[in-house]
This record gives sequence, structure tokens and C-alpha cells, in this order.
Amino acid sequence: MFELKIVTHFAAAHQLAMVAKKCESLHGHNWKVEVCVGGEKLNQAGVLIDFGILKSHVHEIVQRLDHCFLNELDCFNRKAPSSENIAVFIANALKEKLDDPNIYVTRVTTWESEDACSTYIP
Repeated sequence: MFELKIVTHFAAAHQLAMVAKKCESLHGHNWKVEVCVGGEKLNQAGVLIDFGILKSHVHEIVQRLDHCFLNELDCFNRKAPSSENIAVFIANALKEKLDDPNIYVTRVTTWESEDACSTYIP
């Protein structure tokens, strides 16, 4: 199996209920996002997917989150915009954009700080 990873960033605010009291207040993060895709076969160019295409897809997804109050977005209407749920959102949105059935999302990690992250493995 082959696995590719790209890293991107966005800034956004959120508010979480029923977590540490500090997190219940409106606050923001400079998020770091690691996205990995995998597959068994390389294409005719000898790559799993062009990094530029993968970066473009992820950029489009992350732009929907950048400089927003995440609690107000439709994608978090019924769930908290936690690190875990942000990772799920990005993974699912990328899955919809990948047009090759041989390429799949293997993991998405969202870092809300240098020492705290969440990884979703579909």
C-alpha cells in the first residue's frame, strides 16, 4: 500500500459544551491538519495522486472552515465542532472529492495546539 500525507492550516473559533470549563468559553485555535490518503496501485504517471490535486481538494475543504465560528456552520449543526468532529468532516468531504475508487482517506489528524490533536481513521 502507498500512503501520501499533506499538511495544511486554518484559523477558527469554536465553543464546546460539557468539556473543560475553559473550552466552554468562545475561543480560537490555529489548527494544523494532516491528511493522508492511500491506495494499492500507482497511476500511469507512477504516483498515487498528484500532490497538487490532493492539496487543491483539501484547500477547498479547509477554506470552508477558515476564519469562521465553527459552531455556526451547517456541517456542525448537530454535533460539536471538536477536534474529533473536524477530522471526520474533513475526511468525509475529501472522500466525496476523490474521483478514483482506488484512492481512499486513511487518516485525518487535527491539531488544535502543538501538544493536542485528534486522529480519525475511516
